[in-house]
Amino acid sequence: MNAILKTILFTAFLFQYNSVSSQDLLDEIEPDKPEIQRVMATFKNSKVINAQSMETTHKGVLDFRISHRFGRLNGGAYELFGLDQASLRLSFDYGITNRLMVGFGRSTYQKTYDEYIKYKILWQTDGSNKMPVSLIWYSNMAINTLKVDNSVYQHTFSMRLNYVHQLIIGRKFSERLSLQLMPTLVWRNIVETAVEKNGVAVIGGAGRIKLTQRLALNAEYFYVLPNQLAPGYTNSLSVGFDIETGGHVFQLHFTNSPIMIDKGFMTETTGEWLKGDINFGFNISRVFTLVKPKKNVEPEPIE
Repeated sequence: MNAILKTILFTAFLFQYNSVSSQDLLDEIEPDKPEIQRVMATFKNSKVINAQSMETTHKGVLDFRISHRFGRLNGGAYELFGLDQASLRLSFDYGITNRLMVGFGRSTYQKTYDEYIKYKILWQTDGSNKMPVSLIWYSNMAINTLKVDNSVYQHTFSMRLNYVHQLIIGRKFSERLSLQLMPTLVWRNIVETAVEKNGVAVIGGAGRIKLTQRLALNAEYFYVLPNQLAPGYTNSLSVGFDIETGGHVFQLHFTNSPIMIDKGFMTETTGEWLKGDINFGFNISRVFTLVKPKKNVEPEPIE
């Protein structure tokens, strides 16, 4: 009986030892994979300057933005270097999810109302199965509400509408450098002259260089492909700074386009930098958390 018991105990010991050894070998053969982490803070705001950035407003967060553009600096002392003139835009962005953002705005330019949607299709990640870039789809619809003279011809509601569809492809290369490319289609239901196209193809580019913990340099440029606009229109170029202070982000910048709606600064800019047609402006962004994230909730899956 004792011999049988000793045999059983010895067999159990060998089985346990073999299991532990096998697990150690499996751990060496299949090491733990590093966790996938989303790349955050590519830009500090959902806007670069005039253009949309790769960022979307987080879920349950409302971003209220006040934007001003003053007159041209070459107006001289008589115009107080542009400060005597100003245009205004108010906008609200809301995060439905961390990927999906909707917004609404009102601009003094042509008394325009616009609404828009922005969705992050791909999110740049680090770790295993890296996603090297972020890919965002942005669509905007705007309506011009200026009073018009209908004595020549009747302006219909649809004539007042215009649309913008844009794909944003970008990458945060390091903690200091982020770049993005923005192929865009602007559709205007009515144009002023026969030489202008209703559909205008535009290529935009933007970047951010982080200078200090709370200060960054931003720049953006939009190139309109040839033979689409009437003579006299120019490409939009803007340069400025982001200053982060708690819940606020101040954006101070210089641009040759005082128009702050998409179809305006992309297709209706007339200023030229080399002639001093430069407008000073700023954006002030304030975020409010309307829906606090629930505790002990699984995070969104990372593809």
